[in-house]
This record gives sequence, structure tokens and C-alpha cells, in this order.
Amino acid sequence: MNLSLYAWLTRSLATFLFLLAATFAFAQTATPDTTFRSTFYEQKRTLFESLPNTKKEIIFLGNSISDFGEWAELFDDPHVKNRGISGDLSFGVLARLGEVTASKPAKIFLLIGINDLAREIPDERIIRNYRLIVQQIRRESPRTRIYLQSVFPTNDTFPQFKRHQGKDAHIKALNDALRQLAAENGQPYVDLHAYLADSAGKLDARYTNDGLHLVGAGYIQWVKALRELGHMK
Repeated sequence: MNLSLYAWLTRSLATFLFLLAATFAFAQTATPDTTFRSTFYEQKRTLFESLPNTKKEIIFLGNSISDFGEWAELFDDPHVKNRGISGDLSFGVLARLGEVTASKPAKIFLLIGINDLAREIPDERIIRNYRLIVQQIRRESPRTRIYLQSVFPTNDTFPQFKRHQGKDAHIKALNDALRQLAAENGQPYVDLHAYLADSAGKLDARYTNDGLHLVGAGYIQWVKALRELGHMK
């Protein structure tokens, strides 16, 4: 081989490997998307802030999975309030938490994190936000009972929400950390896995039609779990 050609190929290969390594490093260190203030988020947040505070509220706080539940009807209890916002992240819950604690609710059922995982937000950052949420609730409403609900499994046999799929190890890590956080703060950890997962550990197809959200039977199962575990009447 011509020596000049060999030298050119060597330099080209070295440049390619350098660029490949740089691209990989950037991908590993790129800041994940933590934005949450969508138009829908602001619509719901401002609505919640406009509603009157009442006594003995029981709050379901979280993302679309909470948002889509008709909680007062499911529990036949007007004290049960919906504070879910579709698409929300742990960052969004933290930003609007003051509205939730203002009524000094009796109970808060928190479910958040799957959208964070879909955004590739590190587990440690999500748990840090959980800690901040728990700390703020305890500071602003000390008598409120905080129920840390396990992040639901997903089901990758459905074609939708692929960014949310393949997160089983992260979901387990989050739930293990939530169990510990609950114990540290003397608050209940609500393990819903046994109620919603199939034998393979996926979100049971009887309870979902897109692998992420619940259909009616899923909400009935959720309510059943909270009652059987003694957290709701």
C-alpha cells in the first residue's frame, strides 16, 4: 500500500474514532429534558389554584394515571380530590405542591416518575425530587399522611409509548428507594405491583389498552388494592 494512502487512512480512522467517542460521551452527559410547563399543565395548575380548599381532603397527586381517575366517584367520597396532570414530572409536582398543601389535606396519594424515566432523567434525580416533595409536605402540612405509591409496571407488548417501555430495572430501583424513603419518614409505602402486574411482571393486559395507562378495570383494581391494604375505606 502507498505510504501516503496508509497515513491518510490512519488519520481518518483516528478522527472517526475520536468523533465517535465524543458523540458517545455527549450522549452520556447530555442534560435530560426536565421541562414541564406545557399549556395543559398551566391550564390544570391554574384551575386547581382557583378551586376552594375544603377540610379533610384526600388528594391523588401525579401524572396522567392519576389525572384520568374519577376518584370521588370511585370511592363514593366527595373529600377525594384529583390533582393529577397528564404528562407531569416529579419536577412539575414539586413546582405546584403549595396548592396541594394549602388545604392541609388528610391524605396525599403520590404517584409520579414514569414520565421522568421516559425523559431519561436519572433515578437519583427523581428520588431527590421525591425527598423534596415529602419534606415540603411535612413542613407545610405536618398532619398529612403521605402514601408513596409504587411506580406501575408497563407492558411492552403494546405498540404505544415506546419511550416509557424497557424501564423495568429503573422502576424497580425507584420503588426500592421509595420503600426506604417511606420507612425513613414513617409514612406508608403502597406496593401495587401484586395487584396490577401479570405473571411476567408486566402491567396486566386486562388493566390497560396501551401498555401505560389504565382502563376502567385497572382503576377498580387500584381502588380494591387501597381498600384491602387498609389505606382507604
